[in-house]
Amino acid sequence: MATAQQKFDYYISQVDKETLNRLEAQTSIPKAYAVLGVGALFSTFIFFNIFAGFLSNLLGWALPAYFSLKALESPGHDDDVQWLTYWCIFGGFTFIESLISVVAWFPYYYVVKSLFILYLTLPSTRGAIVVHDKLFKPLLVQRKTPATSTTTTTPVAAAQ
Repeated sequence: MATAQQKFDYYISQVDKETLNRLEAQTSIPKAYAVLGVGALFSTFIFFNIFAGFLSNLLGWALPAYFSLKALESPGHDDDVQWLTYWCIFGGFTFIESLISVVAWFPYYYVVKSLFILYLTLPSTRGAIVVHDKLFKPLLVQRKTPATSTTTTTPVAAAQ
């Protein structure tokens, strides 16, 4: 987990060095104010349901896609596991969202969705791994049958 946090800090420092410094030089607006302003505008749009569906999907796709591509280039596999797990959970969440019209009967749906996406994405929470370990892994372990065993066991005995 420490290596994922270090990688995240490294990538943010790279963005800070290149993009934000260039933006600060061109606009003479301090980069901290620019980031806070964009975050506040983004949050306001989602809270008041202005392009909220598009913005929450952008939040769930843009930064995770960037970090997923960076994870493919890294030598370790911890970040690969994080992002593969994220995409499975985000894809399932988006699929279920498309099946039922949650937006109609859940006020502030996009606010909750955006917070959930942030929880899944942030390296400090590693929410995708937590959701997988707490929700999906127990379901998969119950259905798993031993492939090499020649004795017959019940699925409950095999899981224990």
